[in-house]
This record gives sequence, C-alpha cells and structure tokens, in this order.
Amino acid sequence: MKTVLFVCGHNAGRSQMAEAFTNAVADERALAVRGVSGGTTPADSLNPAVVEAMAEIGVPLAGKKPKMLTAEMADEADRIITMGCGVSVESCPARVYVCEDWSLDDPAGQPIERVRVIRDQIRAKVDELLSEWG
Repeated sequence: MKTVLFVCGHNAGRSQMAEAFTNAVADERALAVRGVSGGTTPADSLNPAVVEAMAEIGVPLAGKKPKMLTAEMADEADRIITMGCGVSVESCPARVYVCEDWSLDDPAGQPIERVRVIRDQIRAKVDELLSEWG
C-alpha cells in the first residue's frame, strides 16, 4: 500500500480535503493507496465551510479532527505533498524532502463559493496523482 501524506499548517482545510479525496478515489478505483494528513500547528476543529463544501459532493468530513504532523507519519509516507501554506522543511518532521507543493489558496475565512473552487482544484490534483499509480 502506498501512502500519500498531505501537510498543511492547521490541517483544517486543504490537507483534510486531499486526504478524503485520495481515500475516496482510491477506493472507487480499487487502488492500494491511502491518504493521510497532518499539520504543523493543528487547529481545534475543521473549517466549517470546508466540511460543508465536501458534504455537498458526498465526501463527508464529519467527525474528522485536525492532527499533528509526526515524524512517524512522514517516515511511513511514499510521497509528501504540502498544500501551499509555506510549510518549511524546518517545521516538518519529515526525514525526506517534500515531493511537491500544490500551491493552493487557503480556504480559511473564504466564502463557500471560493471554498468550492479550492475543493475542485484539490479533486483535480488528486485525480492526476492517482492516475500515476493506477
């Protein structure tokens, strides 16, 4: 099983969406891939607009909580992707370099219409990523 680790500052929006999309799409395509996510300074809860935007398309985030990024998460990952939030190598406990940065806008404080655009960008990137593996 391949593991993709999505890293963000607060693990309250983009990285959570990427994790959820990765797991849903991998399941649909019967791929041996799982998504996980973590943040360098996790928030107390997920961004409500992100939860709403994902629920609209049938990918629920209800019950999910932001998680602290750990060295173990990084060590177990086959690929590490930051979401565009300036997570530096110094603040990331990974023992490997980040594979790529997706440079996505932060949904924090954005209206639901903008969160939907970010959601759709993440879905497209996850589709592209998983196409590489299956």
